[in-house]
Amino acid sequence: MKDLFIKAAFSEQTERPPVWMMRQAGRFMKEYWDIKNKYSFLEMCKTPEIAADVTMLPVDLLGIDAAILFSDILVTAEAMGGELSFSAGVGPQFANPVRTKAAVDALDTDVLPKLQYVADAIKVIQQRLNGSIPLIGFAGAPFTVMSYLVEGGSSRDFKTTKLLLHNEPELAHQLLSKIAKVTADYLNLQIAAGVNAIQIFDSWAQALAWDDYKEFSHRYITEIISQLNRKDIPVISFCKGSSVFAPLMAEAKPDVISIDWNVDLLDIKKRLPQGIAVQGNLDPHILYADKKVIKERIHRLFERMRGENGFIFNLGHGIMPDIPFDNVKYAVEVIKEFRY
Repeated sequence: MKDLFIKAAFSEQTERPPVWMMRQAGRFMKEYWDIKNKYSFLEMCKTPEIAADVTMLPVDLLGIDAAILFSDILVTAEAMGGELSFSAGVGPQFANPVRTKAAVDALDTDVLPKLQYVADAIKVIQQRLNGSIPLIGFAGAPFTVMSYLVEGGSSRDFKTTKLLLHNEPELAHQLLSKIAKVTADYLNLQIAAGVNAIQIFDSWAQALAWDDYKEFSHRYITEIISQLNRKDIPVISFCKGSSVFAPLMAEAKPDVISIDWNVDLLDIKKRLPQGIAVQGNLDPHILYADKKVIKERIHRLFERMRGENGFIFNLGHGIMPDIPFDNVKYAVEVIKEFRY
């Protein structure tokens, strides 16, 4: 599928930057809540027809250039044995945090049958997309998934996770190795089911010092990417903190690095190896602003990247739930009207 998004991901020339946005099928849309109010979050993820309905919302309502599978980064951790629940105002929680060798030993790595619902959802989505735009599959990076398992949920300071890394590094590596194996298998399951691209989300990488990122995150992402059946399937690497870690992220040999908004995008692209595309990097808070500001900021970014192959427009992180839908729609229209 040599469309705009895939071409840009493989650093080929495009007439304009393709656009998709992290969390594009989310809580800023009334239509999402119409579905969410009928089902639990995990029901939505695990019912292929519902996952397809949510995946298609931004395709139908925004006209973006790539769809992303509706799922969650923690489905792998649940399949391994984590007792996962989501509650309003709290987010994901694991009733059985993993903090001992016995708990790490108990985690299962032969989990693909438990994740078949994801492959089923991909097939339904691809039937609905019917080749119109590519579908992005994804997984959480091992360090981020590990942090949820160890903390038992979200964390502000990752204190328990960092104590494990520093006091019991061998146990941390055992846990990360298990998650990495499951993640590689899971992404290959998605590729076999028909996704057109892959993104790896390391949402909490910015919590790590450089040496710790290298040892406990980068090492495992490199391992995962090396095991993917990636022929014609671009691989996008995303982390919070990519403006710092991008040169190291490039060593894992992704096709695209997704960049946060704390850095000049052209500057970081120039520092990356030839053939690695960049994705990003508008501050999502811009989408709260007046429409003339949104347009000016998008055009400023595009003029900065003029003449550069390998640029996918995205936000530096996901859309916030209270961003006005009309502003997001307007941003997509501005992007799609632009021509180099």
